[in-house]
Amino acid sequence: MQAMVLHAPGQPLRMEQRADPQPGLDEIVVQVEACAVCRTDLHIVDGELAQARLPIVPGHEIVGRIQRLGSDVHGDWRIGQRVGIPWLGRSCGHCSFCRLGRENLCDAPVFTGYDRDGGFATQVSATAAFCLPLDVPQDAVHAAPLLCAGLIGWRSLRAAGPHFDAIGLYGFGAAAHIVAQVACHEHRRVHAFTRPGDLAAQEFARSLGATWAGGSDETPPEPLDAAIIFAPVGALVPLALRTVKKGGRVVCGGIHMSDIPSFPYHLLWEERELVSVANLTRADATAFLYFASRVPLRVEATAYPLAAANAALDDLRSGRLQGAAVLVP
Repeated sequence: MQAMVLHAPGQPLRMEQRADPQPGLDEIVVQVEACAVCRTDLHIVDGELAQARLPIVPGHEIVGRIQRLGSDVHGDWRIGQRVGIPWLGRSCGHCSFCRLGRENLCDAPVFTGYDRDGGFATQVSATAAFCLPLDVPQDAVHAAPLLCAGLIGWRSLRAAGPHFDAIGLYGFGAAAHIVAQVACHEHRRVHAFTRPGDLAAQEFARSLGATWAGGSDETPPEPLDAAIIFAPVGALVPLALRTVKKGGRVVCGGIHMSDIPSFPYHLLWEERELVSVANLTRADATAFLYFASRVPLRVEATAYPLAAANAALDDLRSGRLQGAAVLVP
């Protein structure tokens, strides 16, 4: 197999030849058809997250087909089946969070592309119980972003509250362009905030149903019930708090964000809430993929060959992408 490998933070990934992975007892081996590039991959490569394991093959938005099954794999898995492999690669199953159905907060989790090798490769092994049967209409390139951008957007929208109608999305990238369509399908009014002056992204947001689109330094035409921040910019938090009405909520949807600057208490007063979303559960994934199999979602994706992973990361880093970058072996 071939893999793009990170040996040290801040260094380019290196293409390597490796022995084909063999499944553990409860694992499957998947032939990778596509793997989307997440901003979390960028944080790992750039050293913004403490690295648990090096060297590592990044990538956790994986679409592929099962090649081999471990001897202890149970359920309806079969050779050739199309599956998705997400960020949460395993949870302990016995900590207090797991017992309460909150495996996204597990005390001893394993994350794909962070603790174990991920999908920037031609093959990958994964714990079968944490893989996802994939029955969505998109081809591999356009299905891959659903495995994280779509899932974290879905969980963030749920965290924003089902009774909130006017929703703001800060950072209109891979996650926001999918969740905007979900929100519009639920008859919510979407307000998209982009980098100031990014007219192309604003037009893209309107083409997906956004009621309004403007720069993050602008004021939306109505007070918001909730705002979701996908851009890893802490300075957006007080800006978002200014836009939400009394009793509103600001949701931080990223795994990493720059420091939040101090802000006056009156922005939080009147029962406004500031919350974060961490990872996802298999229940989240099942609910979202069921939705995605029945409601047409337009997934904007730019395909790169596996060997061009560093170029894809650089395009994401510099904001040259609209939608998601996807690696294709």
